[in-house]
Amino acid sequence: MSALITIQDLQVKRRGQTVLQVPALEVEKGEILAVVGPNGSGKSTLLLALARLIRLERGKILFDGQQAAAKSPSGIISDAVYRRRLALVLQDPLLFDMSVFDNVASGLRFRGVNRNEIEARVSLWLERLGVLPLAKRRAVELSGGEAQRVSLARALVLEPQLLLLDEPFSALDPPTRIRLVSDLGFLLREQKVTTIFVTHDLNEAARLSDRLAILLKGQLRQHGYPEELFKAPMDAEVAAFLGNEIPSDLTPG
Repeated sequence: MSALITIQDLQVKRRGQTVLQVPALEVEKGEILAVVGPNGSGKSTLLLALARLIRLERGKILFDGQQAAAKSPSGIISDAVYRRRLALVLQDPLLFDMSVFDNVASGLRFRGVNRNEIEARVSLWLERLGVLPLAKRRAVELSGGEAQRVSLARALVLEPQLLLLDEPFSALDPPTRIRLVSDLGFLLREQKVTTIFVTHDLNEAARLSDRLAILLKGQLRQHGYPEELFKAPMDAEVAAFLGNEIPSDLTPG
């Protein structure tokens, strides 16, 4: 395997204060990485940095070996090109006031994809996420779980090389969340979509991800396979966050 995302000496500041530090982190192609930590630990800041939506104080983000930057001289991928290769799904679906089909098709239309391809790709992803029967329904009529499935279809229909998920299940009721995590995990592995998934829920992270990266107080403290982290936390703070026992479902898939 080779890294799709490489982070080097990343630092983000707000109002003069450092809010995120990631000395080094790689995400392999096809891997699902869960970024975990308590509220306010910098998880969403890391996702916004990866989406190139906030300014870095210092450091580099490499995409498939090329640095993401505002301009694109040799060896550097421009922000515009980089953003077209990723998709971001937030906690709140933020769907347009139009039909489910048109919501999922919106990004493809913006990119100038022809009508027949849009029809095929949208129908395929609506079916994969179990919402094809809702294609003509307006977004305002959807339940929370249905809306999040549509939001995921809108992202995945773009065939992103990198999918960024910012706590997309936290507002859902437990049964809906469990079903969606299971369905999405199957799809991401089937399609080999490189994914970075932010959550504060360790059990949810374990069900969906291959590896964990632990953020505490804005610092990347430890990363690795779940079993390794639970067996050998690097210090007392990491141990306290992880708890004393390995969850029974702490296995990928």
